[in-house]
Amino acid sequence: MTAQRTQFDLLELWPQIPIWARELGLSQIGVTGIDLSSAEPGLQAWLAAGFHGSMDYMASHGMKRARPAELHTGTVSIITARMDYLPLGTAPDWLAQETARSLQPGEAVVSLYARGRDYHKVLRSRLQKLQERIAQAIGPFGHRVFTDSAPVLEAELATRSGLGWRGKHTLVLSREAGSMFFLGELFVDFALPETPQVSAHCGQCTACMDLCPTQAIVGPYQLDARRCISYLTIEHAGPIDEALRPLIGNRIYGCDDCQLACPWNKFAQISSVPDWQPREGLGASTIAELMAWSEAEFLRRTEGSAIRRIGHARWLRNLALAAGNALASPALSAGERERVLQGLAAHAGHADPVVQEQVAWSLAKAAAPL
Repeated sequence: MTAQRTQFDLLELWPQIPIWARELGLSQIGVTGIDLSSAEPGLQAWLAAGFHGSMDYMASHGMKRARPAELHTGTVSIITARMDYLPLGTAPDWLAQETARSLQPGEAVVSLYARGRDYHKVLRSRLQKLQERIAQAIGPFGHRVFTDSAPVLEAELATRSGLGWRGKHTLVLSREAGSMFFLGELFVDFALPETPQVSAHCGQCTACMDLCPTQAIVGPYQLDARRCISYLTIEHAGPIDEALRPLIGNRIYGCDDCQLACPWNKFAQISSVPDWQPREGLGASTIAELMAWSEAEFLRRTEGSAIRRIGHARWLRNLALAAGNALASPALSAGERERVLQGLAAHAGHADPVVQEQVAWSLAKAAAPL
């Protein structure tokens, strides 16, 4: 902090920061401190239970996730940001439409947040620009931007800074915006007034827990990632547990079911940011259409997308699994059934043994009686 900068200057600055944030497309910001020690026992228990699955980096980081000053030395305050992601043109009955998609066996369902540009890139860029505006006002300062890119307890910081409360599905919920938003943080080396926390409003509702296809929400505020469809289709690299495969249905990247079930998402906000517009092929395509993508086409269509990081082989594994579930459904039309079988047959000899095994499992579904 420069010698000329005073706490009075920073207090005068604070009302301007939310204005700059909105101009940059951020939906809401808050401020919290760096003492997260009360969150450490819960984090330790979650790791001890093995709920992080194969995400070994979560265990290797240990309690560093709850100690912001260890992530960036000199951090005094944390500016948190919410960025809504429902795209322009979202229909008023979008919740019903999205819920119905899981009942169309031949359709490939990509989680809403991943249909547009990679949120890591978009939110990081906006937060970096916010930092630059603050620096223009007060001079250079120590900082670091995070967007799900380091061991940060994002939901904990968001709730402490008043962006919302922790829902029973473990996501952050807002009375004004539901849960359809991204979170990001700007760590800074000066003190800002902390924004007040908000009260929780889940009450006795257990809709998210009741409707999770794999029952991954093992208790209120307790998620076993090893059963979560988002984890299985994105983070998990090997074969998916056969007992869970039929429960995944036609979800090929992520899962929105706990959010679609949540009553608060009737208040989810539509964003004016163009980056969230669905890319061709990711908004509404059939399993057969996406299985026909070569690796080169996959890379081309997912450039700048969060999906690209799972790679073509894992993408095919997910599609092959969805294909097997489609073949087991009597609702699949004869024509689509033939196209799905052709798509699977084309990858029966894939170089990746995980893809090979998944294709073989799915082809066996075609021979089973409906």
